[in-house]
Amino acid sequence: MTENERQQAHVFLAPAEPPAVMPYLVALPAGHESDLSRQWPLLLFLHGAGERGTDLARVRGYGPPRRVDQGWDTPFLVVSPQCADGERWQPDLLAALLDEIEATYRVDPAREYITGLSMGGFGAWALALECPDRFAAMIPICGGGDPATVSAISHLPVWAFHGARDDVVPLQRTLDMVEALRAAGGDVRVTVYPDADHDSWTDTYANPEVYTWLLAHQRRDGSG
Repeated sequence: MTENERQQAHVFLAPAEPPAVMPYLVALPAGHESDLSRQWPLLLFLHGAGERGTDLARVRGYGPPRRVDQGWDTPFLVVSPQCADGERWQPDLLAALLDEIEATYRVDPAREYITGLSMGGFGAWALALECPDRFAAMIPICGGGDPATVSAISHLPVWAFHGARDDVVPLQRTLDMVEALRAAGGDVRVTVYPDADHDSWTDTYANPEVYTWLLAHQRRDGSG
């Protein structure tokens, strides 16, 4: 299987009124088509505001889909949807997309992970809170959310990243979520790049430890 074949474009038609249309990429791990007895970990990647639209080439420019195009031998089934122009990530739509992915591919439901950058970092927090029992671990990058709600995901391992000099999304947005999770007894760690501005994702997604950390977690019994 070639690299291009491992990352294919699809369109998700959500059952809504009016029907919602979401383009997305799927990258298959080596062996997915040949080892029919195996279930695979899934990594959902949510892009930032600049990649919205209908041109999936924008989504390929950052994060895991970019790494796949560069030849990364991904151990995950990588799902990279594209948000519509002028919209924000909608947790219910993303959950419906994941339901379809689970019905189409051999996904290990105990090893579903979520990550996102900037607007996608906010989207990752929002989706985890909407579906608190779905994911095994989360990596939100330069995002944020409502700290008052995070007790719902105190069981979810989180590794958050942010640049100390970010002038687009203030570092405090991540720190507030991390502090609230810690206060709720959460399993959370944070990496702050002291010299980084808004781009705290390039170094994060280039770090093999990030993917090793994700794969070290499985959804706990009783969490879903």
